[in-house]
Amino acid sequence: MASAAETFTDIFGTDPLVLGLVGGTIIALMNLLGASLVLVWRNPSERSLDGLLGFAAGIMLSASFTSLIVPGIEFAEARDYAAYAVGPIQLDGVYPVVIGLVLGVAFLDRADGLVPHAHYLLSGRRRADAANPDANLSGGVDDARVASVVLFILAITLHNMPEGLAVGVGFGSGEENIGGALALMLAIGIQNIPEGLAVSIAAINAGLDRRLYAAIAGVRAGVVEIPLAVFGAVAVSVASPLLPYAMGFAAGAMLFVISDEIVPETHTRGNERIATLGTMAGVIVMLYLDVVLA
Repeated sequence: MASAAETFTDIFGTDPLVLGLVGGTIIALMNLLGASLVLVWRNPSERSLDGLLGFAAGIMLSASFTSLIVPGIEFAEARDYAAYAVGPIQLDGVYPVVIGLVLGVAFLDRADGLVPHAHYLLSGRRRADAANPDANLSGGVDDARVASVVLFILAITLHNMPEGLAVGVGFGSGEENIGGALALMLAIGIQNIPEGLAVSIAAINAGLDRRLYAAIAGVRAGVVEIPLAVFGAVAVSVASPLLPYAMGFAAGAMLFVISDEIVPETHTRGNERIATLGTMAGVIVMLYLDVVLA
């Protein structure tokens, strides 16, 4: 019986560009599914949303290590890895992944300085480290609040970028790693469902009462994953020494989102336990996919 990876390549082939496009499209479609849930699940409770976001965090946390950091280190430890060098120091083994991880964290940290934190509209409160912390979101729809929705979508778009890049990097890392890339694609796609729903709900909370508009806002936030997945797959397949750096970058960016946005958000309304259980469930799902599909 053919494995899931073999079936996937039988259908779509092994061209990194095609696989990156397919992978990016699938995770974007799952984001669409999550964003569209607001059309039928009109009033999800805060407890449910915190549990779902915790689940997304668990998947991202586990995937950062099982599908990005560890494989990146193993790739850079291989005998045939063409490592870059800084003077007498060969950048192989753990070094490329650590460098990429630091760059990923730095990128998301600086990006968060340009747009509002995702926490801003998810909770209805500004964070203490954001500008004008005493401002609130009460009242009717006005230009300022609509502008805040636009900026919020940009923030979520930035946070979706490492997910698309991670999927593309996975598919560009070689035919022998298709199983791991497939597990990563499915895991990120699954966690995109609660994330897409959260974006739609945040848009409604900001005053966009028409749920169709809110769903469209959620979809737009996920579309960026498609070109990033294609870029990641092509870039690392053409310049393979960049692979562990790209894996570290994607992992660092994802870990930053988990720690800076998702975990604090799920622990602000008294639902810490359900959010933590959701996180553990996400870790288990990712570990299972990694073992079954690898």
